[in-house]
Amino acid sequence: MERNYAIDFIKFFAIFAVVVIHTFPLDSQIGLFILDNLSRFAVPFFFVASGYLFGKKVINAAESVLYFKKYVIKIFKLYVCWLFFYTFYDVIIIYQNGSDIQQELVKYFDEFTILNLLYYGKGTSGYQLWFLTSLIWSIIILFIFFRLKKINVLLTISLILNLIGLFGQSYSVFHKISINTRDALFFGLFYTTLGFSFAFNLQFIKFRKINVNIYLFFIFSLLQVMEGYILDKILPGRHGEYFISTIFLTVFLFAFALNNKHFGKGLFITKIGGNALGIYIIHVFFIRLVEMTLNILDMKSISSNLVWNQLYMLFIFIISYIAYSFLQYLKQTLRR
Repeated sequence: MERNYAIDFIKFFAIFAVVVIHTFPLDSQIGLFILDNLSRFAVPFFFVASGYLFGKKVINAAESVLYFKKYVIKIFKLYVCWLFFYTFYDVIIIYQNGSDIQQELVKYFDEFTILNLLYYGKGTSGYQLWFLTSLIWSIIILFIFFRLKKINVLLTISLILNLIGLFGQSYSVFHKISINTRDALFFGLFYTTLGFSFAFNLQFIKFRKINVNIYLFFIFSLLQVMEGYILDKILPGRHGEYFISTIFLTVFLFAFALNNKHFGKGLFITKIGGNALGIYIIHVFFIRLVEMTLNILDMKSISSNLVWNQLYMLFIFIISYIAYSFLQYLKQTLRR
């Protein structure tokens, strides 16, 4: 399958946006609020890209079941490895704190329920691992409907679930549902199925051939910021992980990538975008280390400094890329 460089190019900005979300403080400053809302396309784009690439492989693979198993096992192994990593880190921190260690360990491992570990990806300081469990379950459900030849049905169902999930997010101002909707069913499934549809559905393939105007990017980005601002600042809503306008922005970005496959080819940022998943998984570890260091040095107040936040964000992004690249180098060296 020919490599789509534009997907990796956009992934660079998506992973950069994730780091922005996790490092910049969410407060009343309008500039930071806008930056946070602009960044909300990131994880949906990752799901769409995953669904599309999975779809291209499954549709063209003679042994689709075999590829499906390999894909799910690969993501599950990745999740388990990093689950152990963050668990080990958390236990070390508990021992380092040195007060009521046994009680703190019991409290910590109480969060290790089947639901948290295998579905929500929760329980450790590696809160970002929820993406992996959501992707696994989304792919499993997607493959079942693919084998049943009901992808269009799943796309409709998952869209409805995604819209319902908004009421567990910023749309709770209208009607609140008290469940975590940042998961597979309400979030990941729709965007993964959407990506799969770009590879599978004939109507989506026709849509890909339409000339995508770059001005739509600014229009949909503005709509997402406006939607977030109205819900969070004008209405007494919760801060949202995703919005209705996120769908339009994500569809545009992916349609642009599919219509401009060689966009970004040869650029260093495109290479970084190809390693987005690794940066995504490891960056929270470095965030924890910096936060711990600031606490030890009694410098926590520096987090309100805008210049510090910019340098902090760049440091986390760069060190995460370097660390992941080094891990990949070690992995390849050991295989030899």
